[in-house]
Amino acid sequence: MKQDIGSNIRLLGDLLGETIVHQDGHEAFELEEEVRAMAKAWRQGDSTASQRLEEIMPRIVGDLSLADSTIKAFLTYFQLVNLAEERQRVQVLRKRAETAFSSGTSMDETIIGGIETLKLEGFSGEQVQSFLDSMLIMLVFTAHPTESKRRTIRQILSQVSQLLSDVGSRDLHLHERDGKVGLLRDHIELLWQSSETRERRPTVMDEVRNTGLYFFENTLFELVPRIYEQIEHALKQNFPDHEFKVPTFLKYGTWIGGDRDGNPFVTNAVTEDVLRAQKKQVLTLYLYDVDALYQLLSCSTNRTSFSQPFLDSLDQDRTLADESEFNVLDRFGQEPYRQKLVLMFRRLRATRDANEQPWSDQTNNPRAYRSAAEFRNDLVAIKESLLANKGQFLARGRLERLIRAVDVFGFHLASMDIRQHARHHRTALAKVLKAAGVAEDYLALEEPKRIEALTDFMTNHQSDSSKDSIAKLLQLDSFDEASASEEDQETAKLVSLFELIHEAQQQVGAHTIDTYIISMTEGVSNMLEILVLARDAGLLGKLNIVPLFETVGDLLAAPAIMTELFNHPLYAEHLELRQRKQQIMIGYSDSNKDGGFMRANWMLFTAQRQMAKACLDQNVMLTLFHGRGGSLGRGGGPTNRAILAQPPESVRGRIRITEQGEVVSSRYSEPAIASRHLEQVLHAMICSTGKRPEIENTEKWSNIMDSLSQTAYQKYRSLVEHDDFLEYFQTATPIDQIDQLNIGSRPSHRRTTKSLDDLRAIPWVFAWTQSRANVPSWYGIGTAFSSWLNDDQSATDELTDKTQRLALLQTMYQQWPFFRTMLSNVHLGMGRADMEIAAMYAKLAKPAVADVIFTDIKTEFELSREMLLQITKTWGILDTEPWLQHSIKVRNPYVDPLNYIQVALLKEIRKNPAHSDLKQLQNAIMLSINGIAAGLQNVG
Repeated sequence: MKQDIGSNIRLLGDLLGETIVHQDGHEAFELEEEVRAMAKAWRQGDSTASQRLEEIMPRIVGDLSLADSTIKAFLTYFQLVNLAEERQRVQVLRKRAETAFSSGTSMDETIIGGIETLKLEGFSGEQVQSFLDSMLIMLVFTAHPTESKRRTIRQILSQVSQLLSDVGSRDLHLHERDGKVGLLRDHIELLWQSSETRERRPTVMDEVRNTGLYFFENTLFELVPRIYEQIEHALKQNFPDHEFKVPTFLKYGTWIGGDRDGNPFVTNAVTEDVLRAQKKQVLTLYLYDVDALYQLLSCSTNRTSFSQPFLDSLDQDRTLADESEFNVLDRFGQEPYRQKLVLMFRRLRATRDANEQPWSDQTNNPRAYRSAAEFRNDLVAIKESLLANKGQFLARGRLERLIRAVDVFGFHLASMDIRQHARHHRTALAKVLKAAGVAEDYLALEEPKRIEALTDFMTNHQSDSSKDSIAKLLQLDSFDEASASEEDQETAKLVSLFELIHEAQQQVGAHTIDTYIISMTEGVSNMLEILVLARDAGLLGKLNIVPLFETVGDLLAAPAIMTELFNHPLYAEHLELRQRKQQIMIGYSDSNKDGGFMRANWMLFTAQRQMAKACLDQNVMLTLFHGRGGSLGRGGGPTNRAILAQPPESVRGRIRITEQGEVVSSRYSEPAIASRHLEQVLHAMICSTGKRPEIENTEKWSNIMDSLSQTAYQKYRSLVEHDDFLEYFQTATPIDQIDQLNIGSRPSHRRTTKSLDDLRAIPWVFAWTQSRANVPSWYGIGTAFSSWLNDDQSATDELTDKTQRLALLQTMYQQWPFFRTMLSNVHLGMGRADMEIAAMYAKLAKPAVADVIFTDIKTEFELSREMLLQITKTWGILDTEPWLQHSIKVRNPYVDPLNYIQVALLKEIRKNPAHSDLKQLQNAIMLSINGIAAGLQNVG
């Protein structure tokens, strides 16, 4: 049968309608249809429909069970439509791949396309190999709370997706199809009866299971080795005369269980539990694959030979086995590979059992693998024996993919980063230096004196470790965390953390934890503080010490800070041990919240160029770590575009990028989409290393961007610093309810204060997204462009009037990847915004406040739209992305009712905080938040 997105949506919609009638009755179904029809009429120009929608809200809010049913209907519809769109996307990708294959061409933004580009640009095989040898792509999953779907819901939707695919199969008879449709109906009913919201905030271990393990088990463990196969195939096809050795440069990291910044629930014990959980998971995955190889490799001594090194390794393994196992092994006396794989399986199981024991006891079982390298050696012994004995085809495929999986995932699964706020380190070192007699009041010192004190401690007090200093401070005979007062607990735990890192590297592998990130880095002393703690734990040269520059001011200062750091003799020693490799992290979220969209984008771009130069001048290999969120206001947008828009000198084949929340789910739930995402990332990285065209007018355009971004910054700060702004934000968005949404273990504020500075960027963006104002994605660009175009002082001999200045901006958009990507993202941000819906939220604020703040927002929106369309030469927002423009247009009549209901619920709960059905009212609001997020396909 024909299966397109339209037929899938109709099928799912019909089944949902039947479910609503069956579960909640005809009245609920008819109300949902009535509300949807009015929203659709309003979008089609019926000016009275909006009023009718508002008039029906008291009826819905007055009966919270009816409100729950209506919201659930729209939310479930979006979840199902999102699946239909996902299936369509998979089908389109397959069709495009088939067309490309049959025509002998390559798809856009693929691995083979990237390699072909290098060949066309004249790269030799040797040059490509050199590039691969220095390449690093690490995608890092974070625990940032922007995934609003529970794992239970995600699993049901996964089943629905599979059934939807089955229904479209041409191999099904009619009665078989009817059976699949029946199962679809069952799962939609299950979706209806399952709770969308969590009863409690998830724990860190919940986050590990929901993201940190789920996507590795279900997608990445199988997919990533296949990506390497595609790389090898593309290289062989384009450079057949060169024998490539593809290093393991595509890897995964995680912050889950390691990100302490503002999350008191991430303790040292939790970190260790997460590391154990990751090791257990990857060992279990290896057990499955070893068992599959056992089923495959039935090669017999009667039919082929086996290499002596392999047979020696088999004999060695037999010495570790108990005599009771020999009977089983002797059953496969003529099948040595199977014997070996049985023994390897049992060694892996012994390793997994040892993982449950204290790390100090894990070496007690000689059967357990001591490292991933030992396990890999066994796999390589099998492969080399096969290759030496006409088993080339058997050596390929599953066995080679498993070897590559071990290279990528080791025994750690994903490298865990540790992150903590700089103030915690500073407080701890103040105690350490006081106890050592180096600085009586370290916190009161200016930056040069802090550097001097830290240098003195590391140079002249080498016998005094931080641990010894704390013991002295606490007047203890020896360090004992349990004996420390509450005031000193944080310092004690910080010192213990570095011991934990050292132990993890020893027991699991060097890459288990190899990166420590310092949030809100402001100076060299922030880095030296970590150097002190790392040195004391035996981690000198074994840990990437990574500054995170987040605010606009810190980004501007970053190049000078890094230059000074590289020239510090003690840090230089550490850097040499790291082969002069330095990671630097830049934060998109806080820089946007601090400086606004345009200023943050330009400062990030400028800082990257300057940091790249500083590293080049100091002969340091830079890896920039991009702390990008899912939303545009937090640095989101298409990853491949973002990479190609970076300054070429800041990439050079090395990059780390965070992947967060709902972005992880959208990219990795479906293997075909995950594969496409990774291909696009690799394509962008390969092309960013190629011969990118030089931009002749970079200096002139940079000067223009300096002016534009400064004006945008001033406009943005005039908004957020307005006396009434914070009150408006608290009342005209659902931020007070987002605080209670249990979507992450981490609190929404770093501290208990409610100032804008302490509010995390995720709820900041989340609240604006829900209210459809989307301020972080566009605000300020209208004033910036308009002011520059109309400012006579900006006129030069070349730009004497507004028309010429506009033409220059249009040229910048056409020729400058940074500028084009920035404005393309503004299209996306403004396309999802809606000032008429935002006006409805504005009415939640006091009229006098709304008159000032919302009027300013709306005026700036209209100006920004006018400027954007002129510069990009488009007639409407998102003309650059017609598919998304259409998707938003189709979705709006279904999202709008949720906004109407949410506003009505917010009015009710704020009018009556002691509502008799407060819990049910709050649950309805939470459900509406989930529904709008699903409808917009965007959270925070």
